Amino acid sequence: MAFDSEHFINWFRNSAPYIHAHRGRTFVLMIPGEAILNKQFETLVHDIALLNSLGIRLILVHGARPQINQRLTTLGIDSQYQNNLRITDEKELASVKDAVGHIRVEIEALLSQGLSNTPMSGARIRTSSGNFVIAKPIGIHAGIDFKHTGHVRRIDKEAINSRLDAGDIVLLSPIGYSPSGEVFNINAEEVACAAAIATKAHKLILMMEHNQFVDSDNIAVNQIALDDAIEMLKAHNKPALKKLLGSAVTACEGGVQRAHLIDYHVDGSLLIELFSRDGCGVLINANSYDTLRTATIDDVMGIIELIKPLEDSGILVKRSRECLETELKHFSVIERDGLIIGCAALYPYHQEGYGELACLSIHPDYHRQGKGELLVKHIEGKAHHAGLDKLFVLTTQSQHWFLEIGFAASQITDLPIKKQNLYNYQRNSKVFIKSIDTCVRSPEKLKY
Repeated sequence: MAFDSEHFINWFRNSAPYIHAHRGRTFVLMIPGEAILNKQFETLVHDIALLNSLGIRLILVHGARPQINQRLTTLGIDSQYQNNLRITDEKELASVKDAVGHIRVEIEALLSQGLSNTPMSGARIRTSSGNFVIAKPIGIHAGIDFKHTGHVRRIDKEAINSRLDAGDIVLLSPIGYSPSGEVFNINAEEVACAAAIATKAHKLILMMEHNQFVDSDNIAVNQIALDDAIEMLKAHNKPALKKLLGSAVTACEGGVQRAHLIDYHVDGSLLIELFSRDGCGVLINANSYDTLRTATIDDVMGIIELIKPLEDSGILVKRSRECLETELKHFSVIERDGLIIGCAALYPYHQEGYGELACLSIHPDYHRQGKGELLVKHIEGKAHHAGLDKLFVLTTQSQHWFLEIGFAASQITDLPIKKQNLYNYQRNSKVFIKSIDTCVRSPEKLKY
């Protein structure tokens, strides 16, 4: 098949915002034992190496359930489970250690590859593993002794961060060590969740067996609000999905900004999820406190109160209530607890492929919190969805800010003819234009 240079160039340019956004941030990636047995695993390791080369601080947590089961079957040992947790006795603990040690060595070996003409050529990746997980026994519950099955007591975040600072990939196994020297078998999802919270990771990424999260129409979803995920968790009766969703919710409640659930069967799913506009997994976003949405008639008074000080100072053009109600379909707002704290409008000029960003305003109490950038990205997403190629804005006092977020200074003659005819020379507004053919999508679906 011939090399499609145009497609490659467009893809690479579209990935640039994500490359910038992810550099220097900490991601925790949980790989279940089933994914390690999958034919895509070696390719997944290559993708992990690529993330490391892009400056992402990576903590890998691997599972081992099928590998442990295989060893126990060979020995003729039947495991007992309670609440989907293995009850680990002394004999089973030996198989846990054997499986975990084997997987750890295999992952370290794959990350050490450096053969020419392979994706790992020249990678020189260091991995660090050790007693970073301090454990405690589950103990006896409802009369059942879980023996060597444990919970995470704490994560040695200082040691982990020191290795991440040195550029290493930190590898955590689903076992932990007690201060008394005992070893405990721990759920891999719990280790990943605890590590993400302890290190204040930007993302927790959990690999899963296909996407089984669907909406009321049985259509796969790619984003779940945190509140909806909590309700979904109450209703779900599939143990594996409940475990994944529970870990994602716990992490978000613990301060992790985003949790991703992605299918390890899909070749390149990790890269698609992290570096493309639409991704391929399920995003659970902790930032649900603010709601970004299309304006409704109930928002009119809130928008008027928000923009009035800017109109009085001459920063914004005055709009009557009647005008605002007529043009309401063009507006988007950020709402927090019933208060409109931000607004912006998109006026399309379809014939020329332009969109106008107008009436951008943020409540003074929420300046310097990224709300303005959020609204602009939302408007870019709407313009992209509408098939527009460029976004322009007229401003009298925010020239430098628009330059900083990717707009370029332009001329009145660069505007659509209709807008040129309406230009107010008394205001003498500056013109800035931004191409949106490589813009990210609307932040409701944004997967940074």
